[in-house]
Amino acid sequence: MTLARLIPALLTVLVATISFADADEPKADISAEVKCVPVAQRGDKELGCYILANKELGSRTDKPLYWHLYVYQTRAAADAAKGNVGSVVESFGKVWLLAVADASWSPPGGQRLSRVGPLPIGHGGSYTAEYMEATFLPGMKSRAHRHPGPEAWYVVAGDQCLEIPGKKIELHAGEGGFVPEGPPMVLLGTGTHKRQALALILHDSSRPMTVPAADWTPTGLCTAK
Repeated sequence: MTLARLIPALLTVLVATISFADADEPKADISAEVKCVPVAQRGDKELGCYILANKELGSRTDKPLYWHLYVYQTRAAADAAKGNVGSVVESFGKVWLLAVADASWSPPGGQRLSRVGPLPIGHGGSYTAEYMEATFLPGMKSRAHRHPGPEAWYVVAGDQCLEIPGKKIELHAGEGGFVPEGPPMVLLGTGTHKRQALALILHDSSRPMTVPAADWTPTGLCTAK
């Protein structure tokens, strides 16, 4: 076969190969609003928000509370260190020990990655800690919602922006932050890379952790880029 005939033939094979690969990897619908679901419903999905664990904490103490995040080499080591308040989860290729406790809490071993807080708790009663992981592409967002207690995040990779009435809160890889109970919010994946984050909702145990905020519309303070 001459070179003049070979080049078009090779281009045809290349285009067909690329088209076949694209067909095998469906594109994510970043326009769909993300809702957190139990990790048992995850299947083989990477994108979305998944509830990894929960912990009944009982009545709050008089001391300010913080979200502590440690990583361990093995799950056995984390389980041995968790005590009465810690929860062990495996997420983003690491073994995490997560806990809501006062500032002095320090489990044996492990590496502390962050301490987020103090978490604003406005009233007494019994509280539950819900721990989640979320992976968003830039442009993916949550539905408008609110929580009966503070929500906190630790961004493992990428960037995020949270809009609440009249304000936006931007976090980047390696940073933690939180919002108090009450305000409606929408969270958006921003930047140019995949956003991976752990999240905590510390909510009144007698109420659902999340309720829709149909009475509020975000104004677009957060943008994907």
